[in-house]
Amino acid sequence: MDLPCVEWQKHVEQKWSRLTLDEKKCFSSLLDIDEVFDFGLSQITQEDVDFLSGISKDYPVQKDLERAARCRKEGNSNFTSRDYTAAVLHYSQGVCHASLSSEQLSMCYANRSAALFHLQRYRECLEDIDRALNHGYPSHLRHKLQDRHAQCLNHLPNGVEGPNTAEQGAGNQAEGVCSRTNSTKPNPKSPNSQRQQQNGSAPVSRLSPGVSVCFSPEKGRHLLANQGIAAGEVIMEDRAYSCVLIPGMGGGKGRERRGETEKAGGVFGTEERHCHLCLAETVSPVPCEGCSYARYCSEGCRRGAWEWHHRWECPIGAELRAAGVMSQLALRVALKAGVKEVLKAREPIRDADNDSKPIREKISSENTSSKPVTEKISPKKKNSGSSDATSTEPEVNDPSVYYHGDSYRSIYHLLPHLNGHAPSLRYLCSVTIATLYLRLHQAGPPPVSWEREGACESRKCSNQSQAPEEEEGDRWAPELSLLGSVALRHMLQLRCNAQAVSLLRDTGDLTAVQSTQEVRIATAIFPTLSVLNHSCCPNTSLNFRTSHTHTSHLVSPELGSPQPDLGSTDELVSTGPGARSAPVSVCIRASRDISPGQEILHCYGPHSSRMVLCERRRRLKEQYHFLCICQACSLEQGEGPGGGAGPDTHLHSAWDGAGWCVCVRSSCGHRVSRSELDLRLQEVRVQLEQAVDLLETDRPDHSVRLLQRAVSQADVFLRETHSLQGQLADAMARAYCTMGEWRGAASQLERSVVVTVSQYGEDSIELGRQLFKLAQLHFNGGFPALSVMSRARRLLSLHCGPHCPEVQELQAMEDCLQGAL
Repeated sequence: MDLPCVEWQKHVEQKWSRLTLDEKKCFSSLLDIDEVFDFGLSQITQEDVDFLSGISKDYPVQKDLERAARCRKEGNSNFTSRDYTAAVLHYSQGVCHASLSSEQLSMCYANRSAALFHLQRYRECLEDIDRALNHGYPSHLRHKLQDRHAQCLNHLPNGVEGPNTAEQGAGNQAEGVCSRTNSTKPNPKSPNSQRQQQNGSAPVSRLSPGVSVCFSPEKGRHLLANQGIAAGEVIMEDRAYSCVLIPGMGGGKGRERRGETEKAGGVFGTEERHCHLCLAETVSPVPCEGCSYARYCSEGCRRGAWEWHHRWECPIGAELRAAGVMSQLALRVALKAGVKEVLKAREPIRDADNDSKPIREKISSENTSSKPVTEKISPKKKNSGSSDATSTEPEVNDPSVYYHGDSYRSIYHLLPHLNGHAPSLRYLCSVTIATLYLRLHQAGPPPVSWEREGACESRKCSNQSQAPEEEEGDRWAPELSLLGSVALRHMLQLRCNAQAVSLLRDTGDLTAVQSTQEVRIATAIFPTLSVLNHSCCPNTSLNFRTSHTHTSHLVSPELGSPQPDLGSTDELVSTGPGARSAPVSVCIRASRDISPGQEILHCYGPHSSRMVLCERRRRLKEQYHFLCICQACSLEQGEGPGGGAGPDTHLHSAWDGAGWCVCVRSSCGHRVSRSELDLRLQEVRVQLEQAVDLLETDRPDHSVRLLQRAVSQADVFLRETHSLQGQLADAMARAYCTMGEWRGAASQLERSVVVTVSQYGEDSIELGRQLFKLAQLHFNGGFPALSVMSRARRLLSLHCGPHCPEVQELQAMEDCLQGAL
């Protein structure tokens, strides 16, 4: 939920409608974000704050002992039926809802340890045993935990318990997901590791030496290749400055969770499955001690979140959920920055050679010709003791520090497009942030990062003399007002610069690209990734790295179909207190060869292989406020008013002048109306949905018969390259595979490969995924095709790197086959 909940949107719409025409004109003419925030603040009364608190009751975050007991009971039922994964998830819910001093907490920890033991997750079991004992587990039952503790040690290598993962944590490994690297690496949560990060030995953002960050009035900040870049080469790595987990996204079958639970946790939402700071997948989280919502993969992440933002978010967690993800992320970015960084960022940007003149004035005054002004960032040599030879971090007085990098200023100076947003949307954002401002004003003292210098000492000295009517919040009202204005700036920026973190989850052993379940788990802001400009046919592939996830990809918020990419299982830098970034990173690779001087581009969502020109341009204009004239759009514009071929090119027909669809095959000549054609397409889609439902209820033979009938109907008017033909072939392949008919399944997947090539191209990640499934099918069916495996491995390596799990699996299959020959 990016925007606030519907109830709040309607409430603000009513306030907007009650404004006079002059008030609307005044608001619409404001060009300064501080003034926009002040206007929104002037509109808010205590009734508005109470209204937001009232509707936030639908998003409860308080501890609830009765619900904790129910969750433990449900977990016990799952445990009895030996569904240990579902049991762990239910016990985890109980842990989060139980208050700190309650016996329920210790009981849920103890029961979860038993389920974890049966899942052979012994280190996590040991953690929960310690937690149960530390939270008052009944003394007459402790012998059970002691016996389980001894059994766990017997299963661990050499009987060694290893480091206390209450500190190191994050050993959580969901089924089918690779575990975190072993403890031979330095503990990233340790003070030494944090000190190394702060000293720059673990950079948050890294650019390839062959890439320069440039600026021009026409393109703004952008990346240029200053030397040739080969396809598959890493161009950039960037870590998120901050992120917010999206609540309510179901874990299975594409359904949103609405309080229901299913076997194996199929409908548990992302908020129950992922760390709320680093996004690591976990079924045995460490809960916030103050609310039932926030949970973390480790004690370190819990402490880091508390220090950065959660100790202030915790009392108003329900209101923040009602206010939407964008509001919470905007506030979280400002909280992390702190008042000192915000004040620095608000200073005018000045040229290093002329400190008296802001850089934007210099650009506008000197660029009198049509030639763009471009500033390049040269890498700076690091200390000789560093493992890296160069760093992209510029000199302190280099103005380019404001244009990219790890600093908060690179986030602050993203364009908020104040005039690009509709006045009603600006009003919604300003009123929402202003209401949160008043609610936060009531919540208590500010975070340390937002206290004035010497505020703590001043407060100690003035405690005795403070007047009774003086409230705590009044002493830091200026800082809070600044925080509100900055949060509003970030909320407007996020409309154009936020990135959606999505996981790609298979829905079965054999699932094609179209059948893969995409789950959007978070919204994040990346400092350097935001530099990249858009193309509808980009020359890069983006993939995320989040702890324990191995299939992740990037989309832009609310736009188009995402591009599936594979992530990796690399160990990520910790986010304990003092660390510089959240451990969610993105790796950008060249998806094709890039020539010197060529711009590095990625897709904001609307892609030329998924959307026609007019629709792409409309969406980009609405959200990003520009008319796309990329190479793909320019080429399609010359093809006619439709802007591209569109889906009709995959029909066995053409439209005549009278609006009829006429079959182009010489032996036919049949014609149908547009409405009749749409009706037939809908009938085929309904049959496809019914066939998939039959598959999910273990009736593959019935599914095959229904699919065969749908294919016969589709063949009459659809070419073999139509996307619907690909979906039918995918479903048929899955049905045949379920029945053990490997050759039939392979034949259907080969049909789907033809559709994928037609839609996405010979070098697409989509084709790589489809070939990967075909390779698995050949291997498991006993009729291997090394050429398919090699082709799939090449494509997945190109987009995802040589270390992604799918590439490793393909290499293992090839090695096995070659050894058998």
